[in-house]
Amino acid sequence: MKSSEVPPDWASVTVAVPRRPARLPGVGLAGFRQRGPARVDIGMIAHPSVTLLVDLSDGDGLVYDAHGRRGRGSAVAGLVPGDLRFGGRAARGIECLQIRLSPVLAVAVLGASTDLSGAVVSLEDVWGRDAGRVEERLRAAASWDERFTIALDALGRRMSARPSPDPEVVAAWEMMLTSGGRVRVDSLANEVGWSRKRLWSRFRSQIGLTPKHAARLVRFDRAAHLLAAGDAPAQVAAASGYADQAHLHREVKAFTGVTPTAVAAAPWLAIDDVAWPTSSADPTPSASPIRRVPAK
Repeated sequence: MKSSEVPPDWASVTVAVPRRPARLPGVGLAGFRQRGPARVDIGMIAHPSVTLLVDLSDGDGLVYDAHGRRGRGSAVAGLVPGDLRFGGRAARGIECLQIRLSPVLAVAVLGASTDLSGAVVSLEDVWGRDAGRVEERLRAAASWDERFTIALDALGRRMSARPSPDPEVVAAWEMMLTSGGRVRVDSLANEVGWSRKRLWSRFRSQIGLTPKHAARLVRFDRAAHLLAAGDAPAQVAAASGYADQAHLHREVKAFTGVTPTAVAAAPWLAIDDVAWPTSSADPTPSASPIRRVPAK
């Protein structure tokens, strides 16, 4: 954890989760509520999904800072957002809906012109006036369960109006996830029946990262969760497919700007086992006092 970080008071945080899996494959939903006026300032760890944070707080609400650009309110964070920080303060606490989108789904939901790689932009920049209308409906909802339904409806409407990625790109991404990022680009190309050059070009244009960079991100995600679970760096390096501990250190630094020790204590990772216990990452971080409640 960076010395400047102010993690939430986990005892005051509740996480609402859907009662049933989302009807849209590739979508993860969780609602966060921190009661009270406490200030929050934490760094976000790169994850192999595009993240939508919908600010439902009163007052100042969420603020974010990435690549030297500061913003406020609902935002979309790409796959590798760099040194991204989220924080905020509100009189009655911070409240937000976090949506994780598989990058192959994000292409259809957010539009082909959206930078899925590392950009952090306001939701309004991506969805226009529709962002405000969705926020209003979410704020007026009587329960998290209703909010999840509203969010899925909004995502579904946008999907139906936009093309999806090539099936070969989708298949390549799924193989990356299944292998934990330990698959060669040549093997992916052979499996989907494309040349290496064609896969590289189509994957880069539709996902926002090259196949090699995307595989590195998936591998890093698994390593980050192993570190958060308390495994030693040398053990994590071997289990995740890194050449050695120094290789792991370089990759963690490249994705987060901090050391493996700092990643192991990252507040953001404490959320994962509570909000997304069935994620693709097998290991779970150490026990967190955050309360997980079914949507209602």
